[in-house]
Amino acid sequence: MSNTQDDVSPLELAALLCSRVCHDVISPVGAITNGLEVLEDDDDPEMRVHAMNLITQSAQQASAKLQFARLAFGAAGSAGAELDLGDACNVAQGLMKSEKANLIWDAPHATIGKDYVKLALNMLLIGLAAIPRGGVVTLTIEGDMKAPILRVRSSGQAARVPDETRTFLGGRAAGQFLDARAAQPYFTGLVARDLGLSIEARMEGEEFLIEAMSVEAASPSVSASQ
Repeated sequence: MSNTQDDVSPLELAALLCSRVCHDVISPVGAITNGLEVLEDDDDPEMRVHAMNLITQSAQQASAKLQFARLAFGAAGSAGAELDLGDACNVAQGLMKSEKANLIWDAPHATIGKDYVKLALNMLLIGLAAIPRGGVVTLTIEGDMKAPILRVRSSGQAARVPDETRTFLGGRAAGQFLDARAAQPYFTGLVARDLGLSIEARMEGEEFLIEAMSVEAASPSVSASQ
């Protein structure tokens, strides 16, 4: 099924993405609050050590998620800015510390346009959603760094094309409801099309693959498929 309508208002999309970011950081921030309450109310040394460990781990997790969101959804850098792929890798690795999957980052030491980084990180999120039970996610950036080819391949138990990706990567059709979960793959498709790229998500055997490349280099099918 191919969707081609990009009819979500900027205000609606911004609100949905804000909801997504808030959802991601609520859990670690809540854990920090719980740990602080233990420090305030409990004098048991063992409990206080446990609380400090909880606060430290949760603060690191919240920081990693916010740094990732800044690059994946925000406006890091000025218009037309380029970002170092090494920095993007560090941000992605920080996020993965709290995920069930392992990340293989296959990219050169280079700088690329910030919107390509934004697209790659959003493709990574989709790759994670494709293997909810964990596994391995491989992110590859290759070709001309002025217009690179981006691929995310996910392998793991019960890998599949996420429903939201299948439905919204190509846009929103009339009558379809976009929520905070679906906004992320929808946004991913928007970023790809704004860069003039074809983007496709599909299964290759038992592995999930999402790739983005110039329209000239892509196959005729450019939407999410089974």
